Formats: sequence, structure tokens, C-alpha cells
Amino acid sequence: MSDQPTAEHSLVSDEEALERLRALRGSIDNLDAALVHLLAERFKCTQQVGELKAAHHLPAADPAREADQIARLRRLAEDARLDPAFAEKFLNFIIDEVVRHHRAIAARPKRV
Repeated sequence: MSDQPTAEHSLVSDEEALERLRALRGSIDNLDAALVHLLAERFKCTQQVGELKAAHHLPAADPAREADQIARLRRLAEDARLDPAFAEKFLNFIIDEVVRHHRAIAARPKRV
């Protein structure tokens, strides 16, 4: 008898692999949805920060806070076994978008 899998055995394994793939993709879709909702909540908070900064003539960017946040996120990424460089790129992307929003808020005509 050969150690080679039979066609029937391969078919079952392929079906199981496809089912596992569907399950993993379902988890990924759920996580993506959660990320979108978390980002939306984060941006609701940063919108309020932007409004406060504009009302009190504070700068849109806060480089010291941003550096602290990046260092903090890198530590969290390391603890979570996520590439800290990736986490930093991700946060920098978010920070750039937040600062852009804050500048736009500050540039709006003031209501009297």
C-alpha cells in the first residue's frame, strides 16, 4: 500500500481547508468592521479635540504628545507581538489625518 493520499482523501482535506479558509476570512471581516468602528469613535474624540484647540487658539499639532503616543504604541505592539514599525506607521497615518482635520477646523470662519 502506498503512503500517497488517495483522491478521496485529498478532496476531503481540500474541503476542510476551504471551510477553514472561509471561517478565517469571516473572522478577518469581523475584525475589519471592528477596526472601522473603533477608528470612527477615535475620530469623534479627535474632532472634539480639534474644536477645543481651535476655540482656544492652540496649535493643530502637538509633537511632544505625538512622540509619546508613538512610543506608547510601539510598546503595546511589542507586547502584542505586532511589528512595532508597522504600528508606528499606522499611528503616523492616523496622526497626519487628525492634524489635517484640526487645521481645517482652525481655518473655518468663526461664527459670531
